[in-house]
Amino acid sequence: MKWDRQFFRFLLVGVINTLVGTSVMFALYNIAGAGYWLSSACNYLVGGTVSYFLNKYFTFSQKKRSIRYIVKFIANTVICYLLAYGIAKPMVLSVFADFGSLSVLENLAMLVGMCIYTLLGYFGQRYFVFRD
Repeated sequence: MKWDRQFFRFLLVGVINTLVGTSVMFALYNIAGAGYWLSSACNYLVGGTVSYFLNKYFTFSQKKRSIRYIVKFIANTVICYLLAYGIAKPMVLSVFADFGSLSVLENLAMLVGMCIYTLLGYFGQRYFVFRD
């Protein structure tokens, strides 16, 4: 089944780009003292670059060369990022308000944002960016 194969390849690529991007995000936030938005944005800048090339060629087997794919990928990434992290932070802060410091809650919000982004990103790439 094509959808299953693509979805599992997308998840494998996600693991790779998550290892790269998340390392950048949490290092910037927890070691360098960068804020929530800058740290999470750098995750998607670095991880997104890895993701674009792996998903284009490996997951969705799109061999055509076109600037259109890059523009659509960037638009999809920005929209999914803003939605995911814009939802995650207020949700985590309201649900877990009494369970930790702002730093702990923002780390949790970044994890929740990653999960939301993954779901939105898959559908955006599958049906918008790399659609046959």
